[in-house]
Amino acid sequence: MTSLLSSPTGAGASERSTGSPGLSTASTIASVGGSRPSARAAGARAVALAAALAAAAGVWVTWRAFVDTAVGQAVEKAAYAGAAYGQNRLWQVGEPILEVVSVPFVVLGAAVAILVALLRRRWVQAIQAFVLVAGANLTTQVLKYGYFERPALGGDGGANSLPSGHTTVAASFAAALLLTVPRRARPLVAVLGAGYTAATGVSTLIGQWHRPSDAIAAILVVLAWTAVVCALGPSSAADPPGVDARTGTGLAVGFLGLGALLTALPAAWGLREAYLAAGAGAAIAPVQTYVAGALGVVAAAAAAFAVMLLIRQSTARPRQD
Repeated sequence: MTSLLSSPTGAGASERSTGSPGLSTASTIASVGGSRPSARAAGARAVALAAALAAAAGVWVTWRAFVDTAVGQAVEKAAYAGAAYGQNRLWQVGEPILEVVSVPFVVLGAAVAILVALLRRRWVQAIQAFVLVAGANLTTQVLKYGYFERPALGGDGGANSLPSGHTTVAASFAAALLLTVPRRARPLVAVLGAGYTAATGVSTLIGQWHRPSDAIAAILVVLAWTAVVCALGPSSAADPPGVDARTGTGLAVGFLGLGALLTALPAAWGLREAYLAAGAGAAIAPVQTYVAGALGVVAAAAAAFAVMLLIRQSTARPRQD
């Protein structure tokens, strides 16, 4: 078992116990995963756990605000109706994106990410990628069909559709690659992953398969699982000594952060206007609300991958031998 978790450089080799036989579980895990994490590594793991909890809470808040209230349902009903405008032309782009998302695609995506890790002889990262993809997609199915409900409020009830399965598949595939590619490639993977996730989420809106909250909740599910596997991974999952810690991470995070800001501001304004109109019993502008919802999905994807990149780079900081 120790050999499976150890890095190619031997930095994750098991430490011999010199204490009493009553070793704690934490000490045992540390000896299997490698040397005891430094204070910086421990801090990075704590931040990752906090991000996971925040993302999990965000899923519930999204459901509560947009699915479990009459005003929220009215807003998303307008966004759903607004997707019909210009749908024929936009669907020519959106449909091919969604057609490839399926159960075989989940398996293929996980396999690609795992293969990357195996080719790099990063055994723990392969396990992390599998846990991330399986955990995120299973969580989405459980939440959608076994936990969340969509009450009939304002005539817009029916089966619950939050979180979006298609968006979860796309985001988890990209996040798994983010875990397994070399350190210097992660900024590019994060940017491309955010773009692919946003395109998939918006495509579900174009085709009227989902509402904006469904896609946003799916992105948060993947963010939560990514943060969890990074926080709980052994120290042998870190980048090996000698890897240059200088990457384009700051540039990528800045680019994604700017994209999130530029899309979140108009999204927040549009949804605020829709909420105020719904609360006052006035008509809601469907196209404006639809565009605001789509921009919200883009903002969520950009922000989530910026956070995932920061978490991955900080928890995988090269070990110091």
